[in-house]
Amino acid sequence: MARRNKLLVPEARQGLDQLKAQLSKSNDPNEAKFEVAREQGVTLNKGYNGNLTSKEAGKVGGNMGGKMVRELVQMAQQQINDQQKK
Repeated sequence: MARRNKLLVPEARQGLDQLKAQLSKSNDPNEAKFEVAREQGVTLNKGYNGNLTSKEAGKVGGNMGGKMVRELVQMAQQQINDQQKK
């Protein structure tokens, strides 16, 4: 499926994909959303998923996005703490 969102820093795509896979305990970033969907009890098919309700789609995307944001904030806080110790 084609990506419709654009990153401000396109070079960050690989790192974000790795983070997504790591947080969903998946080896493949493309499989991450399917793993999260299974955990949330949402039936997600490869390809078209127009039959999902907004609530179901939000369970998958919101869960993944929330985990990624929390992890990125923790990483930034750790970097700040490390810099202050120097």
